[in-house]
Amino acid sequence: MDGDTTYTIGELARRTGLSVRTIRFYSDAGVVPPTRRTEAGYRLYDADAAARLDLVRTLRDLGVDLATVQRVLDREVGVGQVAAAHADALDVQIRTLRLRRAVLRAVAKRGSTPEEIEIMHKLARLSDEERRRIITDFIDETFAGLDLHPGFAEKMRAALPELPDDPAPEQVDAWVELAELVGDPDYRAAVRRMAEFQAAEVAKGTVPDDFAALGDLTRQKAEQAVADGIEPGSDAARPVVDELVRAYADAWGAADDTAFRRDLLRRLEVGTDRRAERYWQLLAVINGWPVPPTLTPLFQWFIDALRQRVGDGG
Repeated sequence: MDGDTTYTIGELARRTGLSVRTIRFYSDAGVVPPTRRTEAGYRLYDADAAARLDLVRTLRDLGVDLATVQRVLDREVGVGQVAAAHADALDVQIRTLRLRRAVLRAVAKRGSTPEEIEIMHKLARLSDEERRRIITDFIDETFAGLDLHPGFAEKMRAALPELPDDPAPEQVDAWVELAELVGDPDYRAAVRRMAEFQAAEVAKGTVPDDFAALGDLTRQKAEQAVADGIEPGSDAARPVVDELVRAYADAWGAADDTAFRRDLLRRLEVGTDRRAERYWQLLAVINGWPVPPTLTPLFQWFIDALRQRVGDGG
């Protein structure tokens, strides 16, 4: 635009694509005042005013409020500073919209009731710190005053939910289910029993060094037994039970007798809970980790088979 050229409000509207009404509003607000007026009182704008109007339109399109636009034009704040602040604000809005989208998709998938929708939306909108606090409060309350195996305690406190900024519906679903799970008094009581049992084992110094190997062996043997169609109460289950019990007895440095089998059965019954396994699976879904396989039914097979042997006197 020529620096000596002036434009009527209508001409400026055609050049900028803004309506006459909008330009008049900016003019009356003092954001883009006219350069001068004709003798008849009509507004005229020069090239500087037109450039100023272009900047106003750009900032407004980016969501900058009019008061801040005025401060930018008056050089009270820099454009870069304003852009950074609004970019941060947009990040929050985008995250909120992504969460809302994920909640809606999860709701559509679940066919949730109005009450469930409200709970899902509330839980999904929590901050990362608030989500972590729900889990840490559960851990603190459940394990309070107990001397647990250090590796187990560290694992529990290190694994916290980190819902991504753009969660998938299944991640929102998993977070809602996890929050409901740790808030369930019955589940808390079950985990407390597990922790008390473990603390007693730690105090007696009877925790095997490689408990994971025992778990893996149990999984392998029970999985094969299930694949072979062996029922827990059948005679065919006896050699599987005997092999597993011997492995556990060796790990504990104990004799494989009726007393040990009763004690082992109690340990397995206390420590085998589908909900505890589900806890780790939900955390994995939320955090995008590989989801652990479902092993509880296999351990339940061993429990049922061992219970049958103990009931039979060995």
